[in-house]
Amino acid sequence: MFKIDDFTTQDPWRIFRIMSEFVEGFEELAKIGPAVTIFGSAKSKTSDKYYKLAEETAFLLARAGYAIITGAGPGIMEAANKGAKKGGSSSIGLNIQVPVAQKPNRFITKLLEFRYFFCRKVMFLKYAKASVIFPGGFGTMDEFFETITLIQTQRIEMFPVVLVGSGYWKGLMDWIKKSMLNGKRISKSDLDIFCIVDNPAEVVEVINNFYSNKK
Repeated sequence: MFKIDDFTTQDPWRIFRIMSEFVEGFEELAKIGPAVTIFGSAKSKTSDKYYKLAEETAFLLARAGYAIITGAGPGIMEAANKGAKKGGSSSIGLNIQVPVAQKPNRFITKLLEFRYFFCRKVMFLKYAKASVIFPGGFGTMDEFFETITLIQTQRIEMFPVVLVGSGYWKGLMDWIKKSMLNGKRISKSDLDIFCIVDNPAEVVEVINNFYSNKK
C-alpha cells in the first residue's frame, strides 16, 4: 500500500527552503560580473578531447574577462572550473544534492549548494552572458533545450548559445531539421538561436561578436 505524504505539513516548509536557495543564489551571483555558463558530461575523463577543449575554452573566456559557472561536478564541469581558475577569473560551481552524492571539484573558487534542480537551473542562466554546451547526456540535453526554449518563447533575452563539437551534435541536428523543421514543429529562424563550433577560439569569437554587434 502506498504511503500518502501529508502535504499540509511538508509543502509549506518546502517553500521556505526554495526561497532560501533563490535568495542565496541571487545575493552571491549578482556580484560576479559578466559570466559564461558551461555545460557538459560529468563522465568525461581528463584524457577526453572535450575535457581538454572545455579547459582551454574556459581559460580563454576567463582571460577575456568572464567568470565561469558550472554544475560543480567532475568531467566537463571540472575542466571548465580548472580553466577558469588558471585564467584568473571567478570559478563558480553550483552543486546539486542528489541521492548519489556529487563531490564538488577542487578548482571551484565560489561554491553554492542546491537541493532543487529548478532553483539551480535559474541560477545557471540568470547571470550568464552566454551558454557553452559540450557533449553530454540527459542533463546536458535538458540544459540545452531549456535554454533555447526560454529564448524561443522570449522568456529571456537572446544571448549566445554555443554547442561545441560538430561531430557529436550532427545526429541531433539532422533529426531536428528532418523531424522538427520539416514537420513544421519549429520555424527556420529557431535554428538561429544556437550555433555549433569546434574550437575554443571560435567560442570566444562568437560571444564577443554578439556583444560587439549589440553596441
